[in-house]
Amino acid sequence: MHYVVLAVQSLVVVVFLVSSAGKLKSRGDIREFTASLRRLRILPASAAGPAAFCVLAAEVAIWVLLVIPVSVARTAGFFVAAGLLTVFAAGITLSLRRGEQVPCRCFGASTTPLGPWHVARNLLLAGAAAVAPVLPSGGAVRPGGLVVAVCAGLLLGALVALFDDLVALFRPVPSPPHPGP
Repeated sequence: MHYVVLAVQSLVVVVFLVSSAGKLKSRGDIREFTASLRRLRILPASAAGPAAFCVLAAEVAIWVLLVIPVSVARTAGFFVAAGLLTVFAAGITLSLRRGEQVPCRCFGASTTPLGPWHVARNLLLAGAAAVAPVLPSGGAVRPGGLVVAVCAGLLLGALVALFDDLVALFRPVPSPPHPGP
């Protein structure tokens, strides 16, 4: 099970590292994230700025805690990730029930509106983050197993972060209007 924990750890690190980096690339990115929180209409508009800062701080804290080679830090990182992802899923669900069509600013700039996929993604990630610290993780770690587990987590994390972009690649391209006869 140690390899499963390492894979989940790598997955969660990538997801939150990419997410926080996407919000920190420029001042415009954090402003856009704050504006997207306002458009979700979950919090009072005046709370969007502080909430955006708290989300960003939590995202950075998660991946920092998960890369510190101390089990207490890793456990804290997993539980903070599980909690934050659950809050994200609940917030997106509330927004969807109201009929809001807010672009996903999860990983920076995106035009893909939040949808059921985002709720499912966050709940799956939350479940993995909540279960990982309670799995048995003792025993010898072999270099080959370590590499496979970490690479699997990194790849899954990259796929999660790029999923909306990958789906957009396979959407049909609208055909141009045909001129009249």
